[in-house]
Amino acid sequence: MSREILALLVVVGIAVATMPVYALVAGRRPDSLESSSRGKFVLGGFLRSWFYWFVHPVVAGAVAVGLSPTFFNLLGVGFGIAGGVAFATGHLALGGWGVLLGGAADAMDGRIARAQGVAGPRGAFLDATLDRFAELGAFMGLAVWFGQRPLGLLLVAAALGGSLIVSYARARGEVEGVLCTAGVMQRAERLLVLGFGGLLDPVFSPRIGSGEPGTFLLWAVGLVAVGTVATAVYRTVWIARRLPAPGEEPD
Repeated sequence: MSREILALLVVVGIAVATMPVYALVAGRRPDSLESSSRGKFVLGGFLRSWFYWFVHPVVAGAVAVGLSPTFFNLLGVGFGIAGGVAFATGHLALGGWGVLLGGAADAMDGRIARAQGVAGPRGAFLDATLDRFAELGAFMGLAVWFGQRPLGLLLVAAALGGSLIVSYARARGEVEGVLCTAGVMQRAERLLVLGFGGLLDPVFSPRIGSGEPGTFLLWAVGLVAVGTVATAVYRTVWIARRLPAPGEEPD
């Protein structure tokens, strides 16, 4: 068993053990650091709320020592790029860890900003923009790894393009006064699919088809590609229907 998989089993074990504690101790308490503009998590609100509760000691520690939200934005970018380098060099499980850790760092920046009372347009802009840099780093590594497979390269391009359009559609809709956070493949879902796709690839790829490394990860990339493009189309139609056509009065 690889060290990456062993680490995953330890993390999953801790998660499963702490979920009942969260449900009993804090499950019904309102979360004062939650953002009202955040979209729904496809796996349900309980898991997302548990995760924020689980990482709260890190958030509280960061606030206590004065670490800025931008520090965690940049940390997320660093992990995303490191994950991309790991993917590019064939260390797929390590790449999965990079993606997941980058997502964890990104999940804390907004909470730290609200806890410190510094949340504002500048931080929101940096958060959204640096997230795209982190994703770009990971997808570039995937493009290198799948560069000799036409289907793999196509799926990586579709996944990256779909991810960017999902974010752009939301941002452009907000400019026009329409907020849309719906969709099955938002950033959190993309990170989980790619992260676990890389982590579990050494376990499942030998059991799939020819057993070539990267097969399971390719399936994960394909899921992201289909999900992001579908989400991008849905958001485009949803927002367009709520905007006035030429000559019409806004609702």
